Amino acid sequence: MDLNTVKEVRDARLREPWQPGDAWLGGGTYLFSEPQPHLRRLVDLSRVGWEPLTLGEDGSLEIAATCTIAQLSCFGRKFGAAAAPLIEQCCRAFLASFKIWNMATVGGNLCNGLPAGPVISLTAALDGTCLLQSQAGVRRTVKVADFITGAGRKDLGEGELLRSVTVPARALGCRTAFRQASLYGLGRSGALVIGTLDPVDGSMAVTMSAATVRPFRFWFPLPPDKGELRRAIEAAVGDDDWFDDIHGLPEWRRHMGFRLAEEVRHELTRLSQDGAR
Repeated sequence: MDLNTVKEVRDARLREPWQPGDAWLGGGTYLFSEPQPHLRRLVDLSRVGWEPLTLGEDGSLEIAATCTIAQLSCFGRKFGAAAAPLIEQCCRAFLASFKIWNMATVGGNLCNGLPAGPVISLTAALDGTCLLQSQAGVRRTVKVADFITGAGRKDLGEGELLRSVTVPARALGCRTAFRQASLYGLGRSGALVIGTLDPVDGSMAVTMSAATVRPFRFWFPLPPDKGELRRAIEAAVGDDDWFDDIHGLPEWRRHMGFRLAEEVRHELTRLSQDGAR
């Protein structure tokens, strides 16, 4: 779609002062999908030269905001970490054409803040941390689970840039379980639940997204029983936190959220018991 209110596209490397009506341009798959009458200038990130994926000396994984879904998927299929299969599972939950895969970015998926954003689900479940940079160059970090504050809302100031997301080595070493539900065979996620089991201390985390307006991550020092998990979800997720749109009513999303969470808990608990033998 043509954005007929945009007067110019500027190179992000020039570091010009931020103006009203500016927007960061990554892959552009969302920006060019619908009218953006408030925009006057796009600040293009395509030539900043950030390495898409970087493994740190401590075993952590830094994913640049400009990393495409195709690059993330390719890396996930070759990555040897225990949690690597989760990367491809979440990329497949994107349910987009190859053209979108090769243009859509990790940063764009996070900054759109949509409940069904699969990169949000992936990085929140793996305890990811966002690196943000203001126009003044000040950097700060915030957990992905806290970065998304509601449907389409995020903890991002005017002109602030999402530079990257870092996943800790500890999370990459976890066993994982993945469940997704949609009203249609190839539809947008109506509920997506990811579980992680830490082989070091036996702790378990269950992260719920898509069904809720923002990701909810529940951490337990030991695998919970069915009742404990349900009580934790009920205490944290209020009636207004279940998402409502054409892809699923809140009542259905709530039902599927609890059901998938229990399936994930059961799978990982069984793995924990098998590993203890």
